[in-house]
Amino acid sequence: MTDHFEIHERDGPARIGELRLAEPLTTPALVGDSITDAGSLWPEAREPPAGDPDALTVLPHRALPAGTPDEVEDAFAVSPPAIDGPSAAVISSGTATEYGSDAYVLSNSQGLVGHGRAFVEGIVDVKDAIPGDAALYLPGVATPANVALLAYAGVDLFDADRAVVKGTQGKYLTSDGEHFLAGLDELPCACPACQQNVEEFDREDCAAHNENALAAQLRIARERIRRGRLRDYLEGQVRHEAWLTAALRRFDQQYSYLEAHAPVFRRNELLAASEESLRRVEIQRFAERVTTRYRSRFSNPLVLVPCSATKPYSESQSHGQFHDAIQFRAHTVSMTSPIGVVPQELECTYPAQHYDSVVTGEWTAGEVEFVANVLEAYLARNQYSRVIAHVPDDYRQITERVEDSLDIDFEYTVENHPTTGDSLSNLAGALEGELKYSKREREHNTVRAIADYQFGPAAGDDLFEDISTKGRYPKLRVHGDDHLATMVPQYGTLALTLAGAHRWVASDAPTKTVEIDEFVPHGSVLAPGIVDASEEIRVGDEVVVRGPKAFAVGRATTHGRAMVESSRGMAVDVRHVEER
Repeated sequence: MTDHFEIHERDGPARIGELRLAEPLTTPALVGDSITDAGSLWPEAREPPAGDPDALTVLPHRALPAGTPDEVEDAFAVSPPAIDGPSAAVISSGTATEYGSDAYVLSNSQGLVGHGRAFVEGIVDVKDAIPGDAALYLPGVATPANVALLAYAGVDLFDADRAVVKGTQGKYLTSDGEHFLAGLDELPCACPACQQNVEEFDREDCAAHNENALAAQLRIARERIRRGRLRDYLEGQVRHEAWLTAALRRFDQQYSYLEAHAPVFRRNELLAASEESLRRVEIQRFAERVTTRYRSRFSNPLVLVPCSATKPYSESQSHGQFHDAIQFRAHTVSMTSPIGVVPQELECTYPAQHYDSVVTGEWTAGEVEFVANVLEAYLARNQYSRVIAHVPDDYRQITERVEDSLDIDFEYTVENHPTTGDSLSNLAGALEGELKYSKREREHNTVRAIADYQFGPAAGDDLFEDISTKGRYPKLRVHGDDHLATMVPQYGTLALTLAGAHRWVASDAPTKTVEIDEFVPHGSVLAPGIVDASEEIRVGDEVVVRGPKAFAVGRATTHGRAMVESSRGMAVDVRHVEER
């Protein structure tokens, strides 16, 4: 529990925070002069320092280098004292634990940075061991090239020591690496230190530039975090150094760590511009939920169609033509990279209507493998009487792979292009004699499919077995005896009413619950008032709020672990509340 650090915004593990000093510091940031060191315990014992509201005090410590054996670290471990003021405890990736400090200084950070696997495993271990609302400080490692990845990993505080030393060595740092000052024909920067001819630019100027470049990259990182776009930036930026690319790929293998911090929806577009995009947690989560939670409730044949640039797909010209040919006689599922497959009921659900991808007309081997695996898992879970593949030739390397794997035959209807007259006529003809499903069936199945995706397998039947729908798709309102939920078209999710929340609690679907103290929340629930919370809660999840005096429903603004561990900040945006 921290007293002087508060998290305001999150973008996965990355976050915008505030170190509460006399002059507040917005993180991720350089500590600069806002830090004071109480000293090492190696040469002598030290008295506990007095707290200083103007600075973050590094508590007395015994720092050990990277590679120190565990038994040595344990033998020389220090229990930092509590002080009245902002404090930081020195830890290593092997000794990290909670000390009640506002920040934690990773003493072996220089042994981790530069090595993809060691860095990722070390950071994940540390973040799991220290409180979620404490700041993490990596000293002596930040450069303009790596600081965005460090922030993505969840690091909050840095110093300019490495950048300055590099400058005194005549190494000019940029976001794409380092360059020898003697080899520069001109200065590729417009910072104050670079406002001179390269011939006059000395090592002192180089150190000043390096610090400016580092500060500029932190400003970029903060702005990207605020916009939820740090990952987009990183997918291009990390390619300038091999270990950064390796670290990003290693992080993608830490699915449980990333998924716990990733919101269930974002307001911004997800740009899929590289092979790394396939491994983004939002993509993997969507594919996992579609293939393990979603279940088609239509008895009609399946029609596989290509995606469209327009989102949601049903608003595109091509999908309008498909609809005219299908005429509610089949269940439509779109195939796309990087999402995999998108059933028509989930076309609005994040990230299905929030992504943009690079279209070249050719599939990469990684895209073929990913989409084929998702389609195979989808068809293994959902049985159809017929599968009609209304897709162009370049999709057939995927569909034929799935046919061979599942030992089934698809019917192909495209000639040259899916929207040609002959292709659309073939599609309509293939469905001749099939029965249409009604608007009521479509809307009810959409509500239940979203509930499956959002709340868990079979939740659609548990929560919405006997319902009626009002309004116009995609702004559907769900009613039973009372108004139960409303579909939020921007994110393709369901927002529950109090009646819907009571039905959720009474159902077999797992309920995400926040237990609060004896008060009635109005507008929001702050972290200090939370007694307990479901660990499965993610940012953006629907949650039930319960306490001795209130029952409420709302949307989580942080994940479950942070709700319990944090001592500051908003945890739930309350929509409806009733007093007990």
